[in-house]
Amino acid sequence: MIKKNLKKRLLTSVLLALLVFLIFKFSEILVFVLLLFGVFSLLEFFQISKRIFKSKVYFIFSNIIFTIYIFTFCFLFFLLSQFLFIKILLFCFLIVCISSDIGGYVFGNIFKGPKLIHISPNKTISGAIGSIIFSCLSITPLIYFYAQNNSIIIIFSAIVTSIACQFGDLFFSYLKRKAKVKDTGKLLPGHGGILDRIDSTLIGLPFGLLTLTLFFQ
Repeated sequence: MIKKNLKKRLLTSVLLALLVFLIFKFSEILVFVLLLFGVFSLLEFFQISKRIFKSKVYFIFSNIIFTIYIFTFCFLFFLLSQFLFIKILLFCFLIVCISSDIGGYVFGNIFKGPKLIHISPNKTISGAIGSIIFSCLSITPLIYFYAQNNSIIIIFSAIVTSIACQFGDLFFSYLKRKAKVKDTGKLLPGHGGILDRIDSTLIGLPFGLLTLTLFFQ
């Protein structure tokens, strides 16, 4: 039987996938979601950094860096979304990031096995493999549907995206562990806060697009 938390997580993931479709179709919703996610991410990060850094200098510095990153991420996402082909690639890799998270959670819960790293006790090697598999399976039909192309570079980009997503997830897991909190918030059932959900995307999406841009001919 699927665990109750897994059901919540899968349901939330389905709703987020629907949200991805809506922000792809409507620019107004995209702007609203970027603002909403950006603001909540900053508020959640501020709470975590407040627990981690006792020095005001480190606290202010970390918040400034994260604020700049979130602002740049949201601004570039909106700017690049104005060009149809790049917009399609953006949303394809966004779905890859979501698939990576789902694959890691599903495989990790089903196969369990050895732990991946002590920073995040819930992360397993099977989950890491599942993330990569789901990422590759999701990008293949998407790119073929839009571009009729499924070169090895696209698959490689999906693998890089998944690895970067997992790195982002582990990085924020480390911060939460330092702050002695389980989740960054409680807004999303089964996921926690907004930052819990987009932590992997903040790293995975830029790396995926950059990889495809550098290597695709």
